Amino acid sequence: MTLANAARSYNTRQRRSGAPNSIELLKSGAGGSYIRKICEGRKEMVGSEGSTETKRGGRPVSAQKAGAPAGEPRASKEPRKGGDQDGGSGTALIPRTRAQTRRPHMYRVLLLNDDYTTQEFVVDVLKRYFNKSEPEAVRIMLLVHRQGVGECGVYTYEVAETKVTLVMEFARKHQHPLQCIMEKK
Repeated sequence: MTLANAARSYNTRQRRSGAPNSIELLKSGAGGSYIRKICEGRKEMVGSEGSTETKRGGRPVSAQKAGAPAGEPRASKEPRKGGDQDGGSGTALIPRTRAQTRRPHMYRVLLLNDDYTTQEFVVDVLKRYFNKSEPEAVRIMLLVHRQGVGECGVYTYEVAETKVTLVMEFARKHQHPLQCIMEKK
């Protein structure tokens, strides 16, 4: 049985019995392998020769006194497959997969030109809902007036949707037909 299989087998038994545990695979400088168990405040080292040391408070105690089960897995005497060939001391880590987070899709919030909404109202909307300065708001308003559309900002879906809704409600409240839309960037 390989060291990794012994660790898996021990973890399965511990889960069934309900005892908390964690196992780390260690490689000593002499090339021997150990399983280090951390169980309820005590550390046990199971060596490749089958000997067990248990430490409580820094003092070694025999496995029989510590209550270690007689059938616990021992490390295999066969050499490890793969891994480091230089024989240096180190810890063999079992990789954990992490959930990859992706950047959210971004959406452009656009104002559309119409013949009835005043330029002052558009500047007020840009300053109030998009935190634009006076010169920036005037520049965007002139783009809307001359080209028919102007970009107010780029946001995530939820933020863009909220801004479009707020602008449309504000325009309706003040009886302006201003159109505000969002599109995927």
